[in-house]
Amino acid sequence: MLGRVPVFETLAPPDLERVAQVAVPRSFHAHQVIFREGDASDTCYIVESGHARAVREHQDGRSIALAHFGPGDIFGELAMFDDELRSATIEAIEDVRAIAILGADMRRLLREHADISYKLVIALGRRLRQTNERLTRQSFQTVQSRVAGVLAQLVEQARAEGAEDGDVLVVATQAEVAQLAGSSRESASRFLAVLERAGIVSQGRGRLTVHQPDALARYVF
Repeated sequence: MLGRVPVFETLAPPDLERVAQVAVPRSFHAHQVIFREGDASDTCYIVESGHARAVREHQDGRSIALAHFGPGDIFGELAMFDDELRSATIEAIEDVRAIAILGADMRRLLREHADISYKLVIALGRRLRQTNERLTRQSFQTVQSRVAGVLAQLVEQARAEGAEDGDVLVVATQAEVAQLAGSSRESASRFLAVLERAGIVSQGRGRLTVHQPDALARYVF
């Protein structure tokens, strides 16, 4: 499994074996909190199956979804660089299987294997780019454009995980799409209803199916 994870895919089998020796399998049930914002940061996780999300919470009880993670994604990776407190809460959206690596073990691997460091920098750069794009959407785009952009990104993620052309199942609720788009749930819901009437998406419990992914581009500007 490690050989299919982007961070480790360039490593030779002996190097993968070294990573496997310090990796511990973990399982989490749907809606289980993997760690909370403010917890000690000592372990990073790589998703083997299932999906999780990163959430930040406000003192008044409001929360916003920052990112979604699927197979091959890494989260909690800042534990590899320092021992600061967790900056977000990670919650399993559905049953998740992952491998956990202690920060100290991962730092040793980074020192010993430049390929891992290189791949990790790419993964972190991709995460930063996505964050910058989301902030740009929230600053300059309409709600419709932001929601369509989020759906397009989720479709891209699903395809990277093996979804075929045609109908694409997106593991996200209306509330999560709204949070990722930086809009109210009511505004996102109204636009999703527009897309549904146009036959571009259909909605189910905790799921969205995108029937015409290419049509989303018409709403992004």
